[in-house]
Amino acid sequence: MKKALLIVVVLLVAGLGCRRQRNYAGDLNAYVSNGKSDTVSVIDLGQFKVAKTIAVGRNPTGVTANPKRNEIYAVNTESNNISFIDADRNQVVATVGVHRAPYFMDVSADGTRGYVANSGSANVSILDLEKRRVRATVGVGANPGLARVSPDGNTVVVSNRGGNSVSLLDAVKMQVRATVPVCQHPEDIAILPDSSKAFVACTGSAQVAAVDLKADKLLALLDVGKTPIHLALKPDGGELFVCNFDSSSVSVIETTPNEVGATYLIGSQPVHAIVSADNSLLYVSNFGSDSVSVLSIDSGRVIDSIPVGHRPDQLALTPAEDFLLALDTQPGDVAVARLTKLPRGNKISLPEAFIKGQNPNKLRSLFTIVPVGIQPNGIAIKQVVPGK
Repeated sequence: MKKALLIVVVLLVAGLGCRRQRNYAGDLNAYVSNGKSDTVSVIDLGQFKVAKTIAVGRNPTGVTANPKRNEIYAVNTESNNISFIDADRNQVVATVGVHRAPYFMDVSADGTRGYVANSGSANVSILDLEKRRVRATVGVGANPGLARVSPDGNTVVVSNRGGNSVSLLDAVKMQVRATVPVCQHPEDIAILPDSSKAFVACTGSAQVAAVDLKADKLLALLDVGKTPIHLALKPDGGELFVCNFDSSSVSVIETTPNEVGATYLIGSQPVHAIVSADNSLLYVSNFGSDSVSVLSIDSGRVIDSIPVGHRPDQLALTPAEDFLLALDTQPGDVAVARLTKLPRGNKISLPEAFIKGQNPNKLRSLFTIVPVGIQPNGIAIKQVVPGK
C-alpha cells in the first residue's frame, strides 16, 4: 500500500441525468485499475455505474489518461507491460512490453511520450505513444519507483528508492544528466508549474527533498511527519501538502523559501490528497479511519469529514468540483461524495446505487457506491472527444 503514489487525475460530471443533458462534448468515464482482478473498470459518470470491464495484464497498478488522445494506459506490474486502451471503443488496442516491475506511467503534456520507472530493472522506459513502442530505455538508480515529467517536457525526475537518490533525465536527449543524493527511500514527486523545482517525499527518513531542476542540485531537506507517502501541490504552486501516513498528519511546505509552514492533525493514516482548483480546500483520504477529511487551507482547520468505504486510497475531483471519487481498496468499490448542493428546482435521475437515506442536497455527503474489481488502486478520467 505504501508504494501507492499519485497518480491522481480529474473527472467532469455536469449532472446526473441522461447523456443529452450534459453541458460538455463527448463522453466522460472514470477508468479504475483493479490489481487483483487484472482488469480496468470503466465507470459511466453520467449514471455512476460500470459500463464495461476490460481485461488487461497481470496486477495493473497505475492507470493514466493521455491529455491529447483518446487513450488510457494501464501499467501491469506482474506482466511487465503497458495496455493501451482505446477510449472510443473501450478496448485494448496494443500491449507494449517494458522491463521488470513497473508501477506507474507519466505522460508528457503534449501527449506524445510516456515515462515508466521499472523498479525491478533500475531503468526507465520512454514510450513513443503515437507509434506505440518503446523509444529508449535509460539506466537510473536502484529500485526506481516513479518517473515524473516536468510541465515544460524537458526534465524527467526519477525517485530511486533503493539508491536514496533522484535521477534527472534530459527528456530531449533521453539520457541522465545528473544524479542527486537526497534522503532515505524517496518515492512520490511533485514538480512546480514553472518546472523550476521538484519536491520528493522520502518515506524512510520523514523528510521531503527540494531539488533545483535548473542547477540540478539539492536545495534543502525538510523535516515532516513519519512516512510521508503522498504530495499534493496547490494549482498555483505556492504550497505543497504532505500526507504523513504514520503521524496521521499533513505538513504544509512553502515552496518558494523551501520551508515547512505548518502541520495539521488529520484522520488516521492519511494516504492521498487533492487540492481544489481555487486553492482553498484540501481533501485527504484517511486509510485508517475510512473517511475523507476536508481542510480549509486559509484557516488551517478541518471543516468536514466525509465517511466513505473501507481503506480509501486515491482520490479524484470532478473539474466542476461537485463530486469526489475515492477508491475503497478493501471492499473493491468507488465511493462517490457530492460536494455541492443541487440548484433549486433541479430534478435529477438518481443512480440505482444511490445511498438510501442520504439527502442529495446535503453539502459534502456520501452519494453512491460503485462496485468495481478486487483491490482498486488507480484512477484516470477521460472525456472522449470524437476525432481525437
